Amino acid sequence: MWEKCKELQNKLLRMRRDLHQIPELGGDLPKTRAYLEERLQEIGIPFEENSFDSGLIATIPGFKDGPVLALRADMDALPITEENEVDYISRHKGCMHACGHDTHMAMLLGAAELLFKNRDRIPGSIRLLFQTDEEGAQGARRMVDHGCMDGVSAVFGTHIGTILSKEIPAGTVICTPGCCMASFDKFIVRIHGSGCHGSTPEKGVDPINIGAHLILSLQEVLAREIPAVKPAVLTVGHVEAGKTYNVIPTEFLLEGTIRSLDKETRDFLAKRIQEISSQTAALFRGSAEVQMIWGAPPVVNDPAMAKLVADCAREVVGAEKTIDHVDAPNMGGEDFAYYLEKAPGAFIFLSSSNKEKGSDVSHHNPRFNVDEDVLWIGSALFVKIVEKYFHIE
Repeated sequence: MWEKCKELQNKLLRMRRDLHQIPELGGDLPKTRAYLEERLQEIGIPFEENSFDSGLIATIPGFKDGPVLALRADMDALPITEENEVDYISRHKGCMHACGHDTHMAMLLGAAELLFKNRDRIPGSIRLLFQTDEEGAQGARRMVDHGCMDGVSAVFGTHIGTILSKEIPAGTVICTPGCCMASFDKFIVRIHGSGCHGSTPEKGVDPINIGAHLILSLQEVLAREIPAVKPAVLTVGHVEAGKTYNVIPTEFLLEGTIRSLDKETRDFLAKRIQEISSQTAALFRGSAEVQMIWGAPPVVNDPAMAKLVADCAREVVGAEKTIDHVDAPNMGGEDFAYYLEKAPGAFIFLSSSNKEKGSDVSHHNPRFNVDEDVLWIGSALFVKIVEKYFHIE
């Protein structure tokens, strides 16, 4: 039945563009949820609302009791002002679907329509997870807390775009066994000094000086304390201090992220950020407060489920556009990891990179866009996974 997804392409495109125009942030997504509820009602699929946020859990019952297979799409957008010159540009100023979540919802809706029409062939049930707040790494956890993974036998999700490489052509499917994405966590360091006039720095404690030394010192953790064979990232992405050129401020704010593929490295990075921040501040007569905001753990695909996906991809897009091995995991993060802690499954990448169409721009960029011609592939993959998992001929 997966071939029928090609006939849904125009509908998928319309839904994607509808959703692209109403991006919302975090866990409160009233317009997005209303749109999804309307589409689910049109198809006839029953659903319930997540008790913690705007997430939705819909169920397609098969012809008999059996395994429960979960399919997930994320719903939230990013605080970015869109710069694409398209007639379906975001109508919400300062907010944009710059990571492809609009396509994820559309592709899952398309698959849901076809699966619902063929529910009398499914010896089990399909659970559709429409999840908020992936960007904040909180949505999947809230879905799990609501009970969305109770009784689930396997779970699958897809991410569109150029995550692995913009050189991978549009329509290529990538699904690999084992760890495919890193953990991702945020750290915040507040350095406290003593403000004074810039002409008399000896009368104060300069937090900017402390912050400058701290930024350089933190990079030495990667260079000299983490084995070269263990991938890890420590990035400072935001600093803030002072209001004018001739005043030494009292505080310096530093924010960044750490990425790793195992718990040992993850914990070590957090520990060293705390130690180095405190000791560097003390060295220059200041003090530091460190806050760790823990995100999602690494995304670890079940080998059997990853093989199942790769086999499905070879049927849907062909062997030449199926990748089942990469040399190293991607250091981006995804809270889909929380679902994989509850049931075996796999996270799938669908390339939409096409330079001629301008869809080779990186995620989280104001000009991010996708090659919409691949939308049917995302739906077809979900449907084919259901066929293969349940041995439907």
